[in-house]
Amino acid sequence: MESKKIKPAINESSDQSSVLPDNAIKDRKTILTPKRLETVIAILLGITTLLSAWASWIGHLHGGIQSINFTKSNSMASQGTAEYNLGMQLYLADYMSWNTAKDYYYELEQAKIDGNQKKIDLISKKIKSFEDQNTSEILSEGIKWMEENNEDNPFNMPGMAEKYFETAQKDYDKSQELLEEGELDNSKGDSYLLVTVIYSLTLFLLGIVNTFKDMKNKKVVFLIAVVFLVCGFIYMCTIPLPTGFENMNFFEFKK
Repeated sequence: MESKKIKPAINESSDQSSVLPDNAIKDRKTILTPKRLETVIAILLGITTLLSAWASWIGHLHGGIQSINFTKSNSMASQGTAEYNLGMQLYLADYMSWNTAKDYYYELEQAKIDGNQKKIDLISKKIKSFEDQNTSEILSEGIKWMEENNEDNPFNMPGMAEKYFETAQKDYDKSQELLEEGELDNSKGDSYLLVTVIYSLTLFLLGIVNTFKDMKNKKVVFLIAVVFLVCGFIYMCTIPLPTGFENMNFFEFKK
């Protein structure tokens, strides 16, 4: 009898199971698979939404501070105008008082020339009484300067006229300062508005990524969205926060 050769059985199932499909091999080699891409997109959508809300809130705060500064600026300008009018009235009153007092000084000089001591004392007393009742501190300072420097007019004192309008000028300077701060807050608010536009564009691009069937197109749109997100975040970090925002009192509820 011929001996039958027994061929070893080949476990075809085990060999087939050890061979991975082509798609699985590609997925292992590709870092950004479709499933991973969907997960990353979901995360970035959440982050972008939060950043967009933050930028919108900060921009709104800048807008509120801008309105406050503009209102204060107008108020200070009105106050400065009122102070200017008061200063002008005081200037005119002092000028008229000096015109009257000037005649007394002429009489005093004449009495000194005549050597009439009684008349000198009387006119000096008269001048002092008049100045106490009718001259301001500014004019009194000018008269003192006039006597010390042998001048004939107190209004020749350097900076004499400006003294009547110092308060008004301070109010005008404060008004201008507040106006500039308001304009700066307006600029910052516009910058944050631009940031929200960039984030909105990022959200749009992330939202349409999965509408493309080709993976290459998905990656291109995804990368563009990431670039917008990064650029928007960097730009947002360069814009200053509202004044006092770093102070915890900023978040207190005002009664």
